[in-house]
Amino acid sequence: MRIDKFLKVARVLKRRTVAKELADHQRIVINGKAAKPSSEIKENDIVEIVFGHRKLTIKILAVAAQSSKKDAGMLYEVLDERFISASSD
Repeated sequence: MRIDKFLKVARVLKRRTVAKELADHQRIVINGKAAKPSSEIKENDIVEIVFGHRKLTIKILAVAAQSSKKDAGMLYEVLDERFISASSD
């Protein structure tokens, strides 16, 4: 499954377009490599997402084309969540 779709299905991000934009700006990393929106994910992948002032690291537990709101949290495990300061680019 594509990373942009997974992040929406798992309800990590609200919209697939937001996931695409983050990937386009190299703010999504899968197993240490910058991801494109079309990058495929599988179980046990480690995904780092930087959005806003937050860095979220998750482990993919399952891949599903659809999930209910209550089951979405079972698709991944949060390994780390940090709030980061604004960088001056």
